[in-house]
Amino acid sequence: MNEQGEPLPVPRPSSEVESAIFDAELVDDAASVPKLTRWQRFMNWWQRSPRVPTALKSRKAAKQALLDLLLFVVHLPWRFVSAAGRGTVAAVRAWRRWVRVHDYRDAAEQSEKLVDKFIEIRELTLFRWKVTGTAGLASAAVLVVAYVLYGAPALWAAGGLAAASLAIFGRRKEGSPGRKPVLSGPRSLTWTMDPQVLVEAFRDAKLIGKDESLRLVERAAHDGSGWAVTVDLPATRKAADVIKHREALASALAVDELQLIIERVRGCGGHAGRVFLWVADADPYAGPPMRFPLLDVEQWDAWRAIPFGRDARNRRVDLQLVWTSLLIGAIPRQGKTFSTRLPAAGLILDPHARLYVFDGKGGKDWEAAEAVAHRFVCGDEIEHVEAVRDHLVELVAEVQSRYARMSRLDDDICPESKITPAISRDTDLDMPITAVVIDEVQVYLENPAREDIGGKKSTIGAYIADLLTYLTRKGPAVGIVVILATQRPDSNTIPSRLRAVLGSRFALRVMDWRDSNIVLGEQMNTRGFDASTLLPSHKGVGILRPDSETGADTIATLVRTFFMPNPEWRTICGRGRALREAAGTLTGHAAGDDLQRAVDPTAVAKALGSSSEVLDDRSALPEPLSSVVDYLGDDIDRRDFVPTAELIDALDSEPTLFGRQMGELGCQPRRARVASEDGTVRQVRGYYTADLRKAVDEAHTAQEKEGE
Repeated sequence: MNEQGEPLPVPRPSSEVESAIFDAELVDDAASVPKLTRWQRFMNWWQRSPRVPTALKSRKAAKQALLDLLLFVVHLPWRFVSAAGRGTVAAVRAWRRWVRVHDYRDAAEQSEKLVDKFIEIRELTLFRWKVTGTAGLASAAVLVVAYVLYGAPALWAAGGLAAASLAIFGRRKEGSPGRKPVLSGPRSLTWTMDPQVLVEAFRDAKLIGKDESLRLVERAAHDGSGWAVTVDLPATRKAADVIKHREALASALAVDELQLIIERVRGCGGHAGRVFLWVADADPYAGPPMRFPLLDVEQWDAWRAIPFGRDARNRRVDLQLVWTSLLIGAIPRQGKTFSTRLPAAGLILDPHARLYVFDGKGGKDWEAAEAVAHRFVCGDEIEHVEAVRDHLVELVAEVQSRYARMSRLDDDICPESKITPAISRDTDLDMPITAVVIDEVQVYLENPAREDIGGKKSTIGAYIADLLTYLTRKGPAVGIVVILATQRPDSNTIPSRLRAVLGSRFALRVMDWRDSNIVLGEQMNTRGFDASTLLPSHKGVGILRPDSETGADTIATLVRTFFMPNPEWRTICGRGRALREAAGTLTGHAAGDDLQRAVDPTAVAKALGSSSEVLDDRSALPEPLSSVVDYLGDDIDRRDFVPTAELIDALDSEPTLFGRQMGELGCQPRRARVASEDGTVRQVRGYYTADLRKAVDEAHTAQEKEGE
């Protein structure tokens, strides 16, 4: 209501909200509420009553209970025989201790009166032997009489009764000496995922306390090629901690950590303490390579998620490219190029998609893409680096042009100033989905050639980094997709300003946890995702961290990518060229037209933000300040203090030389209190980021004076 008492206008919901609203009728009369039938009330009670066994409340539970019963019946003979055997051994041991008067002897030894009690012990031993003999003769007499009166069935009945008694006496009891066999040799997981084994494993891994237990949400069941179970942790215990300590839990379960999949159950049926566990029967990433599914399709839509690989449970993992970007990092010969060609193949099979393909390696890996690429560069010479720079400048100008053209489109065509499938396929608008695919991107980012950019000195590598940062930050809304691959995933190769805006990440095997965090993001190793722990034999296996903007509900997942060798890759590229020729969308280099449209370099420099990015060229700073600023990235504005040990470890510098050089630049180490990972606070030496920023400003001021 407004000040005059009139009702305020109700805003009209958008079309997306309207589609989610259902027609309904307001009920304000209790009598009009329909009453439940007797059957409905009975079923409601049946599902909620604690007196009704869980196995009778659903078909799934009943099926699992039936399987458990069948398993119990199948194993019953062997379990009975083994229990009777254990009972026989336990009974003989108990009788031997009794007949040798161990209880009386132990008491006499503890009271140091064994010599005084020797005669009594001797007499008691003879008495118990006489009792044993008498009981044995009496039992034998009873059996003879029963056999005379009733025949062989009496002996069978007596034997069965004795076996049952021994089986009951020999049943497994937790903590009972002599009842739980201990076998030598390697540990192995119980093949049926026994709940008690799971509880003990959680305790051994120190994920729950000795007095705590787990609550089974769903019984352990065989799911695919492994065992699956969902459990609730005790109160205050978090699923994130279980994921973080996956290696410790795998050790407690006696399986390789690659065989153990741990996921937090999200959504309405989950909470912070609910964990889904899946344990593979064997190595889930072994076996022959998996064929790329798009080899069997004639055409693909770039707006659809592209098949990328399969997880440990053999579920297909798709990669959404529109609205995001992708960084792939790995050491050589781990399948980086093959992984990069998978998303590129999905774009090639869309005749309306446009590709910029740059290969810094200069080999045959991307040669086939030349037949479909709008712009294509292959090589690492200076002319190739300059060509990549010019093509990216052209694309930045294209992004500016697309934003300007979108602002003039009707709301019916472009309702949110973002590209739509209809816009991307309209040849008159000329705004197709455009992908920039760069393999061995470090070749272009590390080029040290100097040039004048926006009136300031910089390097081509730094300028290319700024261009890619702009495309990654502002390009997705107008249909630009950036895919970068590198075999040198370190902070010096890929600047933090570029890494920070790359949405999706895929890390194959790398050298150490630092490189893994460079690709996947900071602190990912502490959350249980470290690509340096992957096995060298697992080619094409990596950790995928999807962009949350694409709807992914997982932090990261281990994926085995599909395999597409060079002959099949050439088939995909040939099919893509034929599709473009048929649709009339073959342009640029593939069509024999290498002429670039005129671009205003001043407008491009302005778009990049010359005052904040191009002018703030970190490569122009003196060392080691340039490396320090590049390592910190945006953290130089977020953090107050950086320990010296962290910088020396990250930059792999000699401590004495590093301290002297930083002192010459006006940065003196100071002491401050910082909190470690275990929560303790300790005093360390380091640098305040305010001093680092001041040193950067002074270095830029000195360079400007030199330029004048």
